Amino acid sequence: MPIYQNGDVRIRYEEAGSGFPLLLIPGGGLNSTISFFTSGAPFNALAEFSNEYRCITMDLRNANGGESSGPLAVDRPWDAHSDDQLGLLDHLGVKEFMVMGFCIGGPMIWNLLKRAPRRIVAAVLAQPSGFRPEMPDLFYQNNIKGWAPQLCAGRPDITMAMVDAFLAKMYRANPDFVFTVTRDFVRACQTPVLVLPDDVPAHPYAVAMESAMLAPNAEVSLFPWKEPKERIPLVVRQVRSFLRAHRLAATAR
Repeated sequence: MPIYQNGDVRIRYEEAGSGFPLLLIPGGGLNSTISFFTSGAPFNALAEFSNEYRCITMDLRNANGGESSGPLAVDRPWDAHSDDQLGLLDHLGVKEFMVMGFCIGGPMIWNLLKRAPRRIVAAVLAQPSGFRPEMPDLFYQNNIKGWAPQLCAGRPDITMAMVDAFLAKMYRANPDFVFTVTRDFVRACQTPVLVLPDDVPAHPYAVAMESAMLAPNAEVSLFPWKEPKERIPLVVRQVRSFLRAHRLAATAR
């Protein structure tokens, strides 16, 4: 797979299909890699949409099991990942794009909408991560156990103390809602958004629905949509219709 290099950041990415650009952010938390689409996703978005779009996806920086690497941006964890995503799109000559993200892709999409609102035509948030008040330290604990030890074992330049600071900034500094933006930001966001809610500890239904209710141009899928399995094609069809409508609106401008 091709590599995008930006200083000491190395991002492995993949492209499939042609047409209007669609950035796909895999789920899997900080272990988010391209393999998610064939091993852990409710459906393979790369396969589903590459017949109509130029699909672009990547391994998250420093994800275990992936091939992307770079410094641990202790002071700006969310923005560092946005830097990688926007930098890759710049490298590929992409200006306007649509985006679909699973799990951690939810907070990342909101951060991209904050960073580059005029570039994003439409966004799909599938089973988005969010803050659950009854489990306030869920993401820190999951990552300090499930991501940090393997990362540190393979990277002598990264210590557990650095990881602690990184995760604290990412998940404890603003422990509310979607982590990356405020409710006021979502309320003012004019970008069309489609939310596919989930309801597991890391993907709270209440947060997904609140964001859909607040965003003025938001739509929401049926729920539950992953079970029974026969419902998944219905949601894929809804995503396809949503993306197509806003792609056509963008290309008509």
